[in-house]
Amino acid sequence: MTSRKQPIPSPDLPADLVAIGMRGLATELDDLIARATRDRWAPRQLLEEACRLESADRARRSLDRRAHRARTGAFKALDQFDWDWPTRIDRPAFDRIMTLDFVREPANVIIIGPHGVGKTMLAKNIAHAAIVAGYTVQVATVAQMLLDLGSQDSPRILDRRLKHYARPQLLVLDEVGYLAYDAHAADLLFQVVSLRHEKKSIVMTTNLAFSQWPQTFPNATSIAALVDRLTHRAEILAIEGKSFRHREAEARRQPAGSEKRGSS
Repeated sequence: MTSRKQPIPSPDLPADLVAIGMRGLATELDDLIARATRDRWAPRQLLEEACRLESADRARRSLDRRAHRARTGAFKALDQFDWDWPTRIDRPAFDRIMTLDFVREPANVIIIGPHGVGKTMLAKNIAHAAIVAGYTVQVATVAQMLLDLGSQDSPRILDRRLKHYARPQLLVLDEVGYLAYDAHAADLLFQVVSLRHEKKSIVMTTNLAFSQWPQTFPNATSIAALVDRLTHRAEILAIEGKSFRHREAEARRQPAGSEKRGSS
């Protein structure tokens, strides 16, 4: 009968775990062994908990990578949004949007409202929910995207960048209407929207009604077609009210300990 050799202890088990890609388990190793010893786990229990820890860590790192690639940037969580502040907002419609059914259809979401009412915050929370759900997401301001596309110096490279914005399952385009663009920029935006039309979803924020878009893209002949494609099978979320930032600035100017006028 052949005797089994005793396992050779590793001089640096956490490093060995990292080397084979088990970084989560390496980080939690000391705590895991302490809990297993204290509670007298069976070997199978120890292995099951080790698998759970590693799986949870890999899921977290995957989410972090996808969020980094999406370029969501910093944003306030949805629980910090004051739904009572806007004078008009359709919360049931937003709750419906957050189910992400529009991504599965696919359809678009257009968030319209004046500056400071939380359009970007809501759009980035939609983006984050989509990332958590496993969708590929890209977030950019319209200015960033058009600068990127407009700076390409050959048709081949431009085509590659257009495909970059056509690829993700959800594209979030922020801040249409804050800057004016020439007809070439309007044509580039039209190309992106056309590439995604009825294939993949767009979330867009704007401070202008669609009838005012010619102010942002003067002399552009593609605006009517652009709006038509964006609004085809789209959820329009209109927000009215005063700026959250203005409210916060007013609150900072109040003397310490003073109460808001009219508050209970």
